Amino acid sequence: MTAFLCETCGVQHAPRADRPDEPPIACPICLDERQYVGPKGQRWTTIERLRAERTNHLDEPEPNLLAVETRPGFAIGQRALLVQTPAGNLLWDCTPLLDDAVVGAIQARGGVQAIAISHPHFYSAMVEWSRAFGGAPIWLHAADRAHVMRPDPAIRHWDGPTADPLPGSGLTLVNVGGHFDGQTALHWPAGAEGRGVLCSADMPQVVADRRWVTFMYSYPNLIPLPTREVRRIADLLARYPFDRLYGGWTDRVVERDASAAVARSAARYVEHLG
Repeated sequence: MTAFLCETCGVQHAPRADRPDEPPIACPICLDERQYVGPKGQRWTTIERLRAERTNHLDEPEPNLLAVETRPGFAIGQRALLVQTPAGNLLWDCTPLLDDAVVGAIQARGGVQAIAISHPHFYSAMVEWSRAFGGAPIWLHAADRAHVMRPDPAIRHWDGPTADPLPGSGLTLVNVGGHFDGQTALHWPAGAEGRGVLCSADMPQVVADRRWVTFMYSYPNLIPLPTREVRRIADLLARYPFDRLYGGWTDRVVERDASAAVARSAARYVEHLG
């Protein structure tokens, strides 16, 4: 039985009940208007193939933060972040590729006590990551339950505006919505030397000019969010102090004054949409 990975979004699907060694017919994640099926049609691969073609690169953007990035890039190309706290370690988002070197490096830092994923485009190989670290619980917002392509007992569907995935860690999962109803950001108050960090994935999304962010319903298909949603998201995030913002990719970081960058970016967005 093979859990195939979609080559466009990188999300792993449960083996087919009727033909367990054949890939699914289609990827519902990519058929949604927020994503797309590539010009060559639906294509599939496996973790074993990825291990033969790619490697994971490790970096430490700041103390108590480990970044995992697959090279060459695959699918959407997001990175994972391991946030280390005295109460345990949380893996924020994950990559489709998981290998022994990464498992060993993370185990040397205390392993993974919880996993939290921002939104369905980044669900990737979350079940593989959980099983590699003793069945670590996977925190997903219940509003996106229908987008889980590989169900597993480790998945915990939380509801409401916030969740505490590691009691005593200070970490808070915040349901920001917008891109997906269950879209989640991670607030890490001890990050950035105590000035606070927000891990936003792509809501909001750090843009090429890293003094700014943006807010979209679909990034690849360029479908904007309505201004009321942008105002709501900006007002919500203003409740959480953060000086640095980590987006979902290595070069998408607002290093300083990130909370102000979100506020002025929301104001600019609303002004341009009238």
